[in-house]
Amino acid sequence: MPKTRSSEKLLKLFADKKVVDLPDIQSALGEVSVPTAFRYLKLIPYRRSYDHNGRYYALYKASRFDRSGLWSFQGIHFSIDGTLRNTVRRLVHEAPAGATHRELQLQLQLRVYNTLLELWSNDEIGRESLAGFYVYLHPEDKVQQAQLTRRREQLAAQKVESEVTDAVVIEVLLVLIRQPGSKLADVVRRLQGHSPPIKAEHVRVVFGRYDLEHLGEKGGR
Repeated sequence: MPKTRSSEKLLKLFADKKVVDLPDIQSALGEVSVPTAFRYLKLIPYRRSYDHNGRYYALYKASRFDRSGLWSFQGIHFSIDGTLRNTVRRLVHEAPAGATHRELQLQLQLRVYNTLLELWSNDEIGRESLAGFYVYLHPEDKVQQAQLTRRREQLAAQKVESEVTDAVVIEVLLVLIRQPGSKLADVVRRLQGHSPPIKAEHVRVVFGRYDLEHLGEKGGR
C-alpha cells in the first residue's frame, strides 16, 4: 500500500473521528495487521492517550492543547508528551512552586502516585515534606530551591487568609465606616491593641479581597 495513500486514509479517519482505537486504524487501512498499522501510523503526527492504558489515538494538533500541554475528548486524555510518565515529569519540572499529588491528580484527572514514586526513585524529580504532605520538585538544586521558596510563600499566604475571619473583616470595615478615606496603614494603626490581634497582613487581605484601596477615590466603589 503506497505510503501517501495510507497517510491520506489515516488523516481522513482522524477527520471523521477525533479519537480512534487500534481496530479503527486497522480497518481504515484495509484490515491490516497490528505491526503494519503501527508502521503507517508513524507517517502522521499523533498522540496516544495517557489514560485508558494508551488505548486511544488522536491526530496531534498543537492548537488543541491548553497551556499545560493537555487535551481531553469525551473523557479521554492526551498530552503533548505522549506518556503519563513524561507528562508528570514535565509538569513537576515546570511548576513554579512544585506540585503535590492532589494538584497533579486534579490537573490530569487520574491518580499518579505510582508514577511520582517511580520518577522520584529514579532521581528524575525531587520531593520535600511541607505542612504534612509531599511537594514534588525539579531535581536540580537551584530550580528546586526556587520552587520551595514559592511554595512556602503560598503556604504562609494561605495561613494568613485562613486567619481573616468574618469578625476581622467586620472590624476593618467598621474603621472605614467611622473614618472614611482611611488608608491601609491608618486602619492598622487604629486596630492596634485589638484582642485578638489584627495584624497588618490581615488588614491587607481584607483590602485586597474587597478592593478597598481605592475606596472613596473619584470613580472608586
